[in-house]
Amino acid sequence: MLEQLKIKNYALIDQLQINFNKGFSIITGETGAGKSILLGALGVLLGQRADYSVIRDKNKKCIVEAQFSIKNYNLIKFFEDNDLDYFDDTIIRREIKPTGRTRAFINDTPVTLNIIKEIGKHLVDIHSQHDTLQLNSTAFQLDVVDAYAKNTDLLKKYQKTYKIYTSLQKEIKNLQEKAKKEKSDFDYYQYQFNQIDEAKLEENEQDTLETEQNVLKHAEEIKTNLLQINSLLSSNEVSILSMLKNCTNISDEIRPIFPIAKEIHKRLNSVYIELQDLTNETEILSEDIEHNQEKLEFVTQRLDTIYGLQQKYNLTTIKELLNLKQELEVKLEKISSFDDLILEKKTLMQKQELKLKKQCEELSENRKKIIPKVEKEVIKLLSLLGMPNSIFIIKKEKLSNFSNTGLDAIKFLFSANKKIEVKEISKVASGGELSRFMLSLKYLISKSKVLPTIIFDEIDSGVSGEIASRVGAIMKKMSSNLQVIDITHLPQVAAQGDFHYLVYKTEKTDTTNSNIKKLNSDERITEIAKMLSGKNITNAAIENAKQLLY
Repeated sequence: MLEQLKIKNYALIDQLQINFNKGFSIITGETGAGKSILLGALGVLLGQRADYSVIRDKNKKCIVEAQFSIKNYNLIKFFEDNDLDYFDDTIIRREIKPTGRTRAFINDTPVTLNIIKEIGKHLVDIHSQHDTLQLNSTAFQLDVVDAYAKNTDLLKKYQKTYKIYTSLQKEIKNLQEKAKKEKSDFDYYQYQFNQIDEAKLEENEQDTLETEQNVLKHAEEIKTNLLQINSLLSSNEVSILSMLKNCTNISDEIRPIFPIAKEIHKRLNSVYIELQDLTNETEILSEDIEHNQEKLEFVTQRLDTIYGLQQKYNLTTIKELLNLKQELEVKLEKISSFDDLILEKKTLMQKQELKLKKQCEELSENRKKIIPKVEKEVIKLLSLLGMPNSIFIIKKEKLSNFSNTGLDAIKFLFSANKKIEVKEISKVASGGELSRFMLSLKYLISKSKVLPTIIFDEIDSGVSGEIASRVGAIMKKMSSNLQVIDITHLPQVAAQGDFHYLVYKTEKTDTTNSNIKKLNSDERITEIAKMLSGKNITNAAIENAKQLLY
């Protein structure tokens, strides 16, 4: 509920503050007094476009601020989701600086314009006589039926399921696109993997193979040199071993008489044993070394394979090739897993689809049951509002695909006169008829769900007399469930308000200023009398005003 509105430095308004109450409030005033400016400021507060041109004094900022009672609007989660402090009495403020830049606040916390627009939908519904495009909206038409069918909770559950369902649809589509792209590379990755895998590489084999290749290439030379070493060590009487053996024997002879010779003997003997071992080893090695062309070719071919892979993939070691193989294996497994993942997601989506179908059936059944009642109620209200020959039909069709509201499409068909074929509302209704039609729908909705404050801007245009009185009576009934504010030129409507506000304009030498005030009982009689007879108020108009009021 709108509790207070403050406007500063906006268009013709220098500064004003007005408090509003529950129930049915009326706003009147002469043409040009500033009623539309008041609505414009409220629109700016709730997210409409604002610019430098609305600033009255170009050297100061413009401020529009309102306080709302929101405790019945279930908005706590909205505040939590947007990291805002929640208060039952919440203040929204919009500022326009002289530079044209705007800022918005909720309870003194800066917010984006989108957040202001979002919360605005829950707080105020401004409807003017020209604002009938909503009637042509299939979403609005369906909302009317759902409100009357009390589908709100069921629709929320459905939309939660639908959100999961559409999310899965997107995931599957993205996975399929990725799979298509990745699968185009699958054969290439597989070829690379197979090429490395078939080589049966071992991490340290390159060094071993290169050493072996070098030995095989120089086998004759190595064998000759080993044999020569062996020969020098042992093959003749003057070999190193024979001379060393003689030295050992000589040192042994003097050990008894020369103690130091014992150590010399020990060391000579140790060298002799070591050289003898070395002689045996060179003999064995020389026997093992042979020129094996077949083995050399095998080793060379194996190294060529390794060198070829390293060159192809611009790598320098077998370890790097093995790492590449592992990376390729991961890619191949990922691509192969797409089908399994897609199947898993499709299974989840099918479960959600079954759930959606069940919820859709329940929604559709509720709508089907309530449609005749909505048709009957609207026709009854339109008859009361001076359209006794109205025909109103709600056509329900089944959609081919799930939507955010189910599988139903709703279309309002209307005719204001007998023997006139029913058509879409915009094609057969006049402006005044549309206004009364919209008023009827808003009245129905207000009985079925919590609505924000409704502001009607001359929705009663085009009617007069008894019909005008009935229009006022319907808005009066609506106000028992929500706050209704009506801008009107009709005394029959104005007289039914619980509260009456007058927008007026004051002229000074160099300025014009719009303001608003709440009328007391006497001021109200005078204002309604003026609406009846014009500026020259007659006694008859005063009496008529009193009769309308009391």
